[in-house]
Amino acid sequence: MSATIQALLNEMEEESITTRKMLQRVPQDRYDWQPHPKSMTILRLATHVAELPGWITMGLTTSELDFAKYDYKPEPLKDNEALLAFFETTLQTAQQQLAQAQENQLDEPWVLRNGDIIIRNYTKASVIRMIYSQIVHHRAQLGVYLRLLDIPIPGSYGPSADEQ
Repeated sequence: MSATIQALLNEMEEESITTRKMLQRVPQDRYDWQPHPKSMTILRLATHVAELPGWITMGLTTSELDFAKYDYKPEPLKDNEALLAFFETTLQTAQQQLAQAQENQLDEPWVLRNGDIIIRNYTKASVIRMIYSQIVHHRAQLGVYLRLLDIPIPGSYGPSADEQ
């Protein structure tokens, strides 16, 4: 296994620890709550956070994502047990796909588009890094939701104000 792939696997594992802690705190009795009408519900946001490791698999096994052709349907989750199981499944699949990847595969092109409009050209390595950034970004959004609901926030890269 190349040093690059090992580093990506290590980062995925480190980030999964914090992601798991955040998902465990999502209040089942508030799944429909949203901070603003234009915001996702907390369940929709948590589901997105849980599905994002699966996008690593998509990045490695496809050459593009075309929003015009992508029939997105969020995973129907009814409780936190299902939410966490879904996260563990997407995480495990992503880890397996990345562990089996070859170094030269990371240099292959990958395109994010909406029909004829190219949003961005990536390499498979850079799309994986973008997905990691998306996980951190949406996990931070989830932290804001939890804070607004007065639910203690777990630390991410050190202790949170709730853990001091």
